[in-house]
Amino acid sequence: MLKNLIGLCLMFVGMNSLLADNVPYFYSCEAKAGDGIIQMLHRYDLDEFDCNLEKFLQLNKLKKTDALQEGKKYQIPVLIYAYNGVSIRSTLSIRDMETALRIAKYNKLIQARNLRKSDYESSGVLWVPYHELNCPTPKSKPIAMEAKATKTVELKATKVSGAIHHEMAALFGPEYSHLDKVSEKLRGKVFYISSGHGGPDPGAITKLAGHMICEDEYAYDVSLRLARNLMENGAIVHIVIQDDNDGIRNEDLLTCDTDEKTMGSMVMPLNQLARLKQRTDAINDLFYHYRKSGIKEQTLICIHVDSRSENERQDVYFYHFANSTAGKKLACTMQKVFEEKYARYRPGAQFEGTVSCRNLYELRIPKPTTIYIELANIKNQFDRKRILPSTNRQALADWLCEGLLK
Repeated sequence: MLKNLIGLCLMFVGMNSLLADNVPYFYSCEAKAGDGIIQMLHRYDLDEFDCNLEKFLQLNKLKKTDALQEGKKYQIPVLIYAYNGVSIRSTLSIRDMETALRIAKYNKLIQARNLRKSDYESSGVLWVPYHELNCPTPKSKPIAMEAKATKTVELKATKVSGAIHHEMAALFGPEYSHLDKVSEKLRGKVFYISSGHGGPDPGAITKLAGHMICEDEYAYDVSLRLARNLMENGAIVHIVIQDDNDGIRNEDLLTCDTDEKTMGSMVMPLNQLARLKQRTDAINDLFYHYRKSGIKEQTLICIHVDSRSENERQDVYFYHFANSTAGKKLACTMQKVFEEKYARYRPGAQFEGTVSCRNLYELRIPKPTTIYIELANIKNQFDRKRILPSTNRQALADWLCEGLLK
């Protein structure tokens, strides 16, 4: 016991000695249940920079494929400096004001997330993300805590549900913007409908008679139809990926374009991880707003179209995060509805769509109960019949809605 106490005292003295000499050290934190490397980096807003991942692996002597152990401490790429009480620039011996401002905002963000207890000015301890001083030419945009994206989401979140209802309905197009009141079963519940890919990324693609078939267009059309169904049953719905000029379309061959935006105003980054982070941050901002207002039931539906070999047929697949009991329950309910519909409309054809857990970013990071759906194999000619006719896209939306109503 005495030996351990002496060791702790020496470690404390050593740490303060480093700070006194302004020799930085890397911050350590414990892995939580279900944490992966990317999830831990995301918690500290470090996941957009490849050099942060490389440094994390180096510091902890890990490979990208290694799992983290719950309760074990890992060093993360955040350097701890003694703040000199004058300025961030003089503390770090740098001249760039923009870098200093980003570091200041980063410290405020970390405090707002309750990852540190006090600000750097009163505590004299400055947190500096590794990439700010060690990635001189980052490919992705540096952290921006007060970006337009966050302000836009907050603005939307403060609107009354009627205004949100009107705003979302406008996305359906003139023919479908009028909503009929079907029920109030989903009153007081919030749904986020996020169609896969969009903007610079069409997702899975194939060609049919010289026409390009893009995953994002068909996932978006089903998403709009599902959102409309949910709203007609009293739900508050946020359509995450939006295209102002498409609306619900009844053509079999939907034109591919790149003008989709996140939450209607945020241009999607080219970097895949940055795109996922952008939409997930928007969802999580709204999640906390609704939770503060007393709304407990919030659900995220991610809709995708898969791409496999041309000869491989598949039914609708449902995924959930391994640690989400609610996600698994919802996915199983959805699967049950599809089994019942097959028995009714396709007698003799057994529904083979499965429910399984996946460690996908869109399942790990969002705060609402989340399920991820693959509608079909875009390259299989028989599977395409599930998504090309508008009547089938409507049926998919109807069946998904029925599962959410149960």
